Amino acid sequence: MVTGLIVAAGRSTRMGGAIDKVLLEIAGAPILVHSWWRFDKCDLVDSIVIVTRAELVDAVSEMGRTYQMQKPFKVVVGGMARQDSVWNGLQAVPNGTEIVAIHDAARPCITEWTIRRTIEVAREKGAAIAAQPIVDTVKESVDGMVINRTLDRSVLWAAQTPQTFQYHIILRAYSIVQEKAITITDDAAACEIIGVPVWLVRADKPNPKLTVPEDVPYIRGLLAEK
Repeated sequence: MVTGLIVAAGRSTRMGGAIDKVLLEIAGAPILVHSWWRFDKCDLVDSIVIVTRAELVDAVSEMGRTYQMQKPFKVVVGGMARQDSVWNGLQAVPNGTEIVAIHDAARPCITEWTIRRTIEVAREKGAAIAAQPIVDTVKESVDGMVINRTLDRSVLWAAQTPQTFQYHIILRAYSIVQEKAITITDDAAACEIIGVPVWLVRADKPNPKLTVPEDVPYIRGLLAEK
């Protein structure tokens, strides 16, 4: 069984706080719904877990009914940080889950192809993430004022989601993260801690994350194309 775990529990502080970004309507539906649709339509996904804030549980559950999601879904409460929300979601996946595809709701332009491919690679290799090679020249600055060095962009990739794993692997990795109170910024980092190789899947289409208001026009354009 494959479970899609969609994380929608952030506070949207960089969006200005006027509206929760996952509830923001773009191209005819909330951001969360666009992400949810992609997993609902992917034939390799059997069930879906949505992790959100406590005050949004009822609204998100109603969203699933309003937009007629076909796959069985469960809505659970997240934690203080993203990694805590993922941990809560991992505890809530259905029995029999073998593969978990963890996705940020704020990446609504994800394609079914990329979801499928990360599932296929994770099933074979253990762990796989959507990513894109870095095309800009990347500078390192310790103080944020002066450049210390230029990094070799030919070996650099920007991590995206979904980040997809065999369930027993990601559960073991997150167990250690929680036990040792390690701070991570993505799920692949948890696997790196336990020494599990994570394979890269180049996303077939732009897969930006809605972070600040300036991202809205770009994402609106991409969703309109779909």
